[in-house]
Amino acid sequence: MSEALSAQVEVQAPAKLNLFLHVVGRTENGYHNLQSLFTLIDLWDVLRFSVRKDGLIRRCNEIAEIPESEDLVVRAAKLLQAHTGCSLGADIEVFKQIPSGAGLGGGSSDAATTLMTLNQLWGTGLSNEALRALGVQLGADVPFFIFGKTAIATGVGEQLMAFDLSPLYYLVVRPHLSIPTSLIFKDKDLVRNSPILSAKELAQGRILMEQAQHFARNDLEAVVLKLFPELAVLIAGLRGEAGVDLRMTGSGSCFFAPFLSLEKAQEARDRVVEWHAHHPSALKIEGLFVVKSK
Repeated sequence: MSEALSAQVEVQAPAKLNLFLHVVGRTENGYHNLQSLFTLIDLWDVLRFSVRKDGLIRRCNEIAEIPESEDLVVRAAKLLQAHTGCSLGADIEVFKQIPSGAGLGGGSSDAATTLMTLNQLWGTGLSNEALRALGVQLGADVPFFIFGKTAIATGVGEQLMAFDLSPLYYLVVRPHLSIPTSLIFKDKDLVRNSPILSAKELAQGRILMEQAQHFARNDLEAVVLKLFPELAVLIAGLRGEAGVDLRMTGSGSCFFAPFLSLEKAQEARDRVVEWHAHHPSALKIEGLFVVKSK
């Protein structure tokens, strides 16, 4: 006899970019305080949910390099179940399009999508604010995906303020490299005292960003390029000879460049492909995405 209570529900979980990321201090328990501008992009994982009446939570498909016991999706479902005392369970399938270890927030987005979807399917009735407070236990980026729109994030990433920004096109370059976030935050050379940008500075930055220019910086980028010299060579070549002004998102390894039009983004992609074809010894590029922000 089937334990399923409802038809399958399919939900998209979007990726993100950090348009800038500053490390502004540390908390007493060792976490890093940040100021960052997050935006969602149209690159998605797809999750499918079916409610179970026996309370069992299962991921029903295999994902390379992500054991079920460590999957944020499973952890999110169990956290919501324990927090609310819900007796229901779920079968969950996760179909990955967002690369892992890339700075695009795929795991955090999947966890946020799980919390929001099961909150509805289970009828547990938590508010968006309550879900964000729960989500930060799973990861600093999870509250942003529950917030669901372009935002300035502060604290460890859980304090969010909406930031209106016109949609742009982005070329996202995915090198063949996964970077452990913990490695970057442990490095002695990481800048940990960037000044917090004021409302006036952010307003000035908005003007630059809406002209498809980078604003501020990513404090983690210098450490990543130091630790992974083959990545530094690749990015230098793409910035120099290919002429694409790339910046790292999150703790890497993806880099991105903003454009006002789809055509300009596609032209930049073509330059990246051409440069890489003439430099076969460079670090392999695993993926090139032209996406639009929401």
